[in-house]
Amino acid sequence: MKDNFASSAEDSLTAHGDLMVPAQGSFTRPRRFSTAAQDKIDEAKLMVDAPAHASPARYASDAGLPTAAPIDLWGILHEQLPGKDQHILTGSQAAEDFRATDVSRAFDLLRTRLRQTVKQNGWINIGIASPTAGCGTTFTAANLAASLSRVPSSRTVLMDFNMRAPGLARTLDMDAGESGGLRDFLAGDVAISDYIVRPSDTLALGLGASREEDAAEIMQDPATAASLAEMCAALNPDIVLYDMPPLLSYDDTSAFLPQLDGILLVSDGTQTMAKHLAECERVLDGQVPLLGVILNRARASSIERF
Repeated sequence: MKDNFASSAEDSLTAHGDLMVPAQGSFTRPRRFSTAAQDKIDEAKLMVDAPAHASPARYASDAGLPTAAPIDLWGILHEQLPGKDQHILTGSQAAEDFRATDVSRAFDLLRTRLRQTVKQNGWINIGIASPTAGCGTTFTAANLAASLSRVPSSRTVLMDFNMRAPGLARTLDMDAGESGGLRDFLAGDVAISDYIVRPSDTLALGLGASREEDAAEIMQDPATAASLAEMCAALNPDIVLYDMPPLLSYDDTSAFLPQLDGILLVSDGTQTMAKHLAECERVLDGQVPLLGVILNRARASSIERF
């Protein structure tokens, strides 16, 4: 298992004097704050209950860090309900109808297999990408996250990391403008609880709104890895899904591979060719495990029914 996100929130807060708690009482490591952090840490401990979720020791033990439970921010994330003009998350009649379809059942099957795989390997961070644009990566990521979130007492985080064409907010009919920008969050200038929103008790989202032309550089910035490590330590998710840009179109996803434990490829039955998948396998070889290829827009006649 790669230990790219190994961290302990409390240990990090104690070790670095620039880590602060904004006025609302949520945690971050913004570079704009420079006063001593210890008083804020003690204050935050009074405001946030100790985590009742699964043990966070997995984030620290492999790195030799203290395994004391970090402060849990899941319960203080801003809530934002999905709109009615979507069929993926609970909150609309379309979502209820979609649950009865073969497509929804297929995502449930994928969910269970993914949960078993990540648990067996101790993985957390899973990327979802496609060879080229238009294969349905965001649709796949959103439906898989929704299916994962239906597991009681679970925690799933879905991040919109297609910075050149963010589409998760539109897919889920949510307002990305209600939270701080992804770029500022990754830079450490926006608090975790000011950026991550929670549409349900078991699902949290990192939405994107603006196009970033230097996406590949942001992916490789050490501040990005640090911010995501703090997010994992503070939210203690079972799985973090990253909706990634097309693997062959830009170097954004390739730049982020060291931060992933595994990746799922989305193949479009109407446009993806064998050479595209072969090239993706070449890019991924030796970098991160390819967990599987999801066939989207397959011909109905090719789907075997049981």
